[in-house]
Amino acid sequence: MTTMASVKSNGISKKTQLPSPSATELEEDDPAVKLQPSDIKDYFFPAHRLKTQLEDDTKEPVVIVACGSFSPITYLHLRIFEMAKDYIHENTNFEIMGGYYSPVSDHYQKEGLAPSHHRVRMGELAVERTSTWLMVDAWESLQPEYTRTALVLDHFNKEINTKRGGVMTSRGKCRHVKVLLLAGGDLIESFKTPGLWLDDDLHHILGDYGCLIVERTGADVWGFLLGHDILYQHRVCTKHIFFNYYLIPI
Repeated sequence: MTTMASVKSNGISKKTQLPSPSATELEEDDPAVKLQPSDIKDYFFPAHRLKTQLEDDTKEPVVIVACGSFSPITYLHLRIFEMAKDYIHENTNFEIMGGYYSPVSDHYQKEGLAPSHHRVRMGELAVERTSTWLMVDAWESLQPEYTRTALVLDHFNKEINTKRGGVMTSRGKCRHVKVLLLAGGDLIESFKTPGLWLDDDLHHILGDYGCLIVERTGADVWGFLLGHDILYQHRVCTKHIFFNYYLIPI
């Protein structure tokens, strides 16, 4: 469908064709998807793709969360979630209930960081058109200061388990959802940077939640995991898979 518009040139009215809205542009106006707000007072937790019932009661429900700047979101940011999903299906007894991107706030003070509302919107455009299970949560980006990763995971745990009661089994019983941090090997290696991470936060992230670690080619993430005191403390090694962190090879 094309749109006709009246344009005056030299005082003469002419009809000209305007291009029809593309499918992409029309999708932006989809009323079924409520966009995340740019003001914390209007915040709501996105749950339109969050599963509320287990398909297999024998599995443990999990939600995967990736924290980062996402300035902008890239193909690799999308791809690592699919890699994590494949790994979980093939190697664990988890059932994925949903996945979230959590962009950092503007107070992260990273050079070249785009405004948070743009980063959130770019993420929404990416996931709404390429995925059936991923979402973008603006809570962290709307905070008045930088929020530590441990507190971000607490936020997800509160929204999913405390406020929503977790998920239901086929018999109508509530089950707690495990929150997993999806991280690249570079983030994990930053654990050793003095003063960057609180030891209590690392114990909280690894002990109360867990990590899915995407290993970069050429990086000895495995050796680092074994050599880091706190990471080693939270290990339960079975068939080379660590219970509270999972190494996903590229």
